Amino acid sequence: MAATASVVTIETSMGTIKAELWPDKAPATVSNFLAYVDEQFYDGLVFHRVINRFMIQGGGFASDMRYKRPTRAPVKNEARSDAPNKRGTLAMARTAVVDSATSQFFINHVDNAALNHRSKSDEEFGYCVFGNVTEGLDVLDAIAKVPTGVAAGHRDVPVEPVVIKSIRRSAP
Repeated sequence: MAATASVVTIETSMGTIKAELWPDKAPATVSNFLAYVDEQFYDGLVFHRVINRFMIQGGGFASDMRYKRPTRAPVKNEARSDAPNKRGTLAMARTAVVDSATSQFFINHVDNAALNHRSKSDEEFGYCVFGNVTEGLDVLDAIAKVPTGVAAGHRDVPVEPVVIKSIRRSAP
């Protein structure tokens, strides 16, 4: 990835977040994320899991909590100890399977050391951080504090949808 292709603007219903991506630390993950961005896959999806003082997660569900398909094949988990889950970093969401991340990502609202890569074991592999917020931490804070409830069997869902209007590549 060229350096000029490593910044994205996330337009949400609550404001704009700008993020710098790290192709030097997570090349396959950044390439995967940008493929979804270029397809406009994220347009109209929501932050469907919001936990104040933890993270906000999106990239998989529409506001009616229907899962968006198809997704690309899972990407290899590139979690590393020198890219920790700190406040404002972007990371890939996944299941208990280490290499299961597809389109869903989260933005850490606080430092989340428990999500960091500590070893190659499944239990300590961690979550791949692939960028960080450069503008819009106030938007992250506002989203993290929205009221949540249960919807379609999912917990921590914003009562009023927080829509990802678009994610586009942008100038640094």
